[in-house]
Order: sequence, then structure tokens, then C-alpha cells
Amino acid sequence: MGHDFCIVGGGIVGLATAWALLKRQPGARLVLLEKETGLGRHQTGHNSGVIHAGIYYTPGSLKAELCRRGAAATKAFAEESDIPFEVCGKLVVATSDVEMTRLGAIEERARQNGIAFDRVDAAELTRLEPNIVGLGGLLVHSTGIIDYARICAALAARIEALGGEVRLGAEVTGIREAADEVRVATRSDEVRAQHLVVCGGLQSDRLARLAGLAIRHRIVPFRGEYYALAPRLSQIVSRLIYPVPEPGVPFLGVHLTRMIDGSVTVGPNAVLGWSREGYAKGALSMRDTLDFAGFGGFWRMAARYWRSAASEFYASLNKAAYLEACRKYCPSLTLDDLRPYRAGIRAQAVDQSGKLIEDFLFLDTARSVHVCNAPSPAATSALPIGEMIADRALAMSA
Repeated sequence: MGHDFCIVGGGIVGLATAWALLKRQPGARLVLLEKETGLGRHQTGHNSGVIHAGIYYTPGSLKAELCRRGAAATKAFAEESDIPFEVCGKLVVATSDVEMTRLGAIEERARQNGIAFDRVDAAELTRLEPNIVGLGGLLVHSTGIIDYARICAALAARIEALGGEVRLGAEVTGIREAADEVRVATRSDEVRAQHLVVCGGLQSDRLARLAGLAIRHRIVPFRGEYYALAPRLSQIVSRLIYPVPEPGVPFLGVHLTRMIDGSVTVGPNAVLGWSREGYAKGALSMRDTLDFAGFGGFWRMAARYWRSAASEFYASLNKAAYLEACRKYCPSLTLDDLRPYRAGIRAQAVDQSGKLIEDFLFLDTARSVHVCNAPSPAATSALPIGEMIADRALAMSA
């Protein structure tokens, strides 16, 4: 017998979607396919573990609304599931007059988004965080930290408790949609379902093409490289410390992040990745490289952001340059304080004009929903994003 729903992708968005569908349609026959041998192995498991408050996003935008709702939902879900988290707060620190002006714009967005914050001057900044310096800052009270891999495990348990099936090691090799069903081939079998939802993350564009969809974008991988501070520095800050982000760039800059395990990380930068799933420094996939190199939008993007890209690439090659980005606000750090740490890879959707797609991008057919872009902070916003995707999937069967 076929399934009512097939979900492709065992990251946090795919899992949240499956759970939302089963809550809304009790008894539905649902299977989730994940190509890896564990859940959340890519973007979900390689992020910084922050529960974002949503201060940066355009007031009234879907991204801002989903982040606010997602932060509250994540904390509630963690409490219900006995998953540890901490609401430690975040300081956005300005270290120049230009950044002070930009901080004012962020402050206004936070106010319009209804997010609690305090504006602090240089003296208050140092009183709050003795190892941090700056001209001023924005203290955001509701930012937290968590392990999103544990959220994934708890979601999988809830899916299975509601009768859903989670299949690991089930890499999708073909998608064929007919008038009455969708057939999804894996390396070992075929799944037949009334409806398909694809939450493929780093592989989302390829899965859309596999289904025969004409896409007008590509996923370009960006590596986020981190360091961990030496264990003796685990108390160097009591909050998360972020720089003021550069306008027009969708990355938040090198920051100090307290992790839920008690460690502190430094990063990430944002450099072009030569492999979508190659986390080791220098990892290269010719298939992945040729994929974006043959896309005109990539070269238009490169022409637009080459100065920023060159700076990030230099810091990637030069540990001292990376350190200087941190020393702007934490001058006591030294090269010896930076220890190796795992990298993450962000699935950045780029359109044909070279624009970085920062909003949601869905491609729908009669029986399928392809989530081609779920913008940052997708981990924080995953639970309401899952509800939103479930709405699209259920509309197909209405």
C-alpha cells in the first residue's frame, strides 16, 4: 500500500514538516527519507546552535514573524522534551562610528519587531562583559543557545509515535510524478505516495531537477569556518557577542558564541565552498564546483561581492587576519587561543541575476512541494516553517 505523504530530507525543516502533517492528519501514512545514516547531519548539525530573536529582519516580513514564533516554539518544545537550553542573551557590539550608525538602524528594526532590548554605552558594555570593548551595543535579552541535533531526535521520536516512519540511508535517485501518485526511487526500493514534500537543503536544486522541474537558480555552498576557544576561556563571555553586520551581506560576521556544552566558538566566516558536503578544509568536489561554475548567476554574484569575498578568503588562509576580526571587540584573544573546530556549509540560493535569494522559494506541482530555499535562521524558525509547508502540502489534497 502506498503512503499519503513522502518527505525527503531529515534535517530540522523536513522533520518539523513531517510532525506538522501528522498532527494535522492523525493516522496519515507518512514516510521520511534521509540519505545519511543519522538525522540533521548537514546544515542542522553544523550551525552555531543559536535561538535567534529576529532583530535583523524587515519589520512585518514573513522571516521576522517566523523567527519570533520559532524562537518561542523552540523553547517550549525543548522544555516539553527535556532538552537543555539557555536564554543567555546577545550583545551586538559597534566598534566604529559607522557601526554605531548601523546599530541605530538595527535598534529601530528590533523596536518595530517587538523584541526586547537595551541600548548600552561603552561603559555599560564593559560592565556587562569585562573582556569586550566597543563604542556601544544592543543587548537582546531573548537570544538563546541549544543543540539542534537533540531537537531533531525528539522530532523523529514524535513522528514515530504518531505512526510515521523515518528511514535512514535512503538516498533518493529518482522522482516521477503521475496523475494519481508520486514515485520516489531510492538506492534500495521505491516509495509510492499521494504527495511529496522535498526539504533537501544543500541538494534541493538537484532534487527539483531530478523531478523534472525547470529551476532558475542554483545552490552555491558557502563554508562557515569556526575556531573553538581554549577551554580555559570558556568563561570569557557570559552572552553571545556579535559584530554589527555589513549591510547587503546575508552573513552576520565573526562572533563569539557560547555553546550549550559549555565551550565557546569563534566564527563563522563565509567563503565559497568547493564541495556541498565536504566539511574538511580544502575539500573539493568537481561535480559541485562545475555545477555553480556553469551557472551565469554565480559569476554575476561574484562580480557584485568580490571585495567581500576576497577579504573572507584572506581570513580563511590567514589565521592572524581571522583573529583581528575578533580582536576588534575582544582584544585579549591571541593566536594560541584559537583551536580547530568543525566547519558548516550554508546552502545559499542564487538566482540568474546573481542575487542572493533571502526569502522562501517554493516550487509546486500538482502533487509535490519542493522547498528550494528556507532562509536563515531556519533552525530557529523550523517549527512554524514546518507548519507553513504542511499548509501547502495539505492544500494539494484539499
